[in-house]
Amino acid sequence: MSTCSSVSRNLDEPVAGTAPVARTWLLLEQPGPWGAKALTSSHLDPALGRALEAAVKGTGVRVALIRRPGRHADRHTLAERRVYAAHTVPGNVWLHGATLTDSRRLLDLDFAALGKGDRRAFDSVLEGAPHLGEPLALVCTNGKRDRCCALLGRPLAAELAASGDGDVWEVTHLGGHRFSPTVLVLPHGYAYGRVQGHAVEEILRGARRGRIVVEDCRGNSAWERPGQAAELAVRKAVGEAAAQALDVVRTDGAAPHWEVTVAHSDGRHWRVTVEQAAAGPPRQESCAASVLGSPARMEVTRVRALSVTAALAG
Repeated sequence: MSTCSSVSRNLDEPVAGTAPVARTWLLLEQPGPWGAKALTSSHLDPALGRALEAAVKGTGVRVALIRRPGRHADRHTLAERRVYAAHTVPGNVWLHGATLTDSRRLLDLDFAALGKGDRRAFDSVLEGAPHLGEPLALVCTNGKRDRCCALLGRPLAAELAASGDGDVWEVTHLGGHRFSPTVLVLPHGYAYGRVQGHAVEEILRGARRGRIVVEDCRGNSAWERPGQAAELAVRKAVGEAAAQALDVVRTDGAAPHWEVTVAHSDGRHWRVTVEQAAAGPPRQESCAASVLGSPARMEVTRVRALSVTAALAG
């Protein structure tokens, strides 16, 4: 049976520059079934889900529901649930967690401050603290959004949980169903597509040491798609694996052409040319799509090192 992920894989569609965009992630534990729009179609109070969706608009915060891999008991009540906040912008990367008995307390958060990377906005309201355990591995498994996420994501989540590598959760939505199985690794915020268990284990081993694996990487969620593609291109060009070594400091232009400036923590800078092109031939961009489309792809056409003078002038 043909699926959106099998078609994308057969066409060898590039994954770079396709990560979900969020400077800060807010993750709430919610067991049980999820609908296509999980914040308002799960056993979470839909009024709370709608309020959260409205509260985070324009703040750089993205809310998602998470649950442990395995059978999902149809429980309408949960005495305690975990909640995490993660900021993914290099230079201020952090992951904090808390335990809630009343999810409505989330509405007391200052989402604008949280989106800017102020961890106190999370800790002071929810009595949060730094997450000292393994990196979070979030596997998209929401089959109500796309069957590929359930068919490919749920077995991967179960495999990773059984291996004991990382702190594994299922997550409601990471976008890019056709790249299933998709995984987001926190705290650094790099997303991956078409990954198998052994590859994720390598990714998590690197994450523990603050290192990034670029193979099958969709990009860092801290940046828009041109920045994601540009940063990965620089990593590959110079062999840089340190998670917080590179930053996207400027993006000039608009679709279909951008000039992206990437800076290294050691002072080096690069100007990266990114072009938007349509991936062909037309295909279903998700299994639920009723019409064929040509998804946009980010193509890096040039990576140019800048002199100190040029970097300062920029």
